[in-house]
Amino acid sequence: MEKELTSKESLELITQMIGKAKRRAAGDGSFQMLLWGWAVALCNLGHYVLAKIDYPAPYIVWLALIPVVGVSIWFSVTKSKKTGVKTHLDAVLSQLWLMVFLGILMVLAFMPQLNFYQNPVILILAGIGVFTTGAMIQVNLVKYGGIILFIAALIAFFLPITEQYLVAGIAIMIGYLVPGYSLKKNKS
Repeated sequence: MEKELTSKESLELITQMIGKAKRRAAGDGSFQMLLWGWAVALCNLGHYVLAKIDYPAPYIVWLALIPVVGVSIWFSVTKSKKTGVKTHLDAVLSQLWLMVFLGILMVLAFMPQLNFYQNPVILILAGIGVFTTGAMIQVNLVKYGGIILFIAALIAFFLPITEQYLVAGIAIMIGYLVPGYSLKKNKS
């Protein structure tokens, strides 16, 4: 015969389950933050260096993101199959980042109309994603990463295009990698 839980025990069980779901979402998110953080930071810094040495096609470094997209999708699909259970938090975070990704693709498609000032807009979109993720998993360091990306976007709007790549590279390192490594370290 099953034991009836008291209201206090029920509340503790619910609190533990919510905490476990948040920790799982936060820990799993560290892989994506680290993957995209390193990839985008290195591409930004690579673009900056190539532009500074007058390489004729500094944008070529961005082709490195093609396999990153594949790895990211593979990881998400594998994780989904392995866990079998998708919480509401998992679903909302997936949809949030899908929309951020689509927003970034739209910005990239209209770079000429933006006079190639796409970096500040992309930093704003990434900042929204990172800050919202931090709010949802209740990790302040992740929220601070989003704020860093917003500040970098503000700075980038006032800089020449080439310098925006340097600012974006540094901002991604701080806004993605610092929270990503923290999530990875605290994964339970």
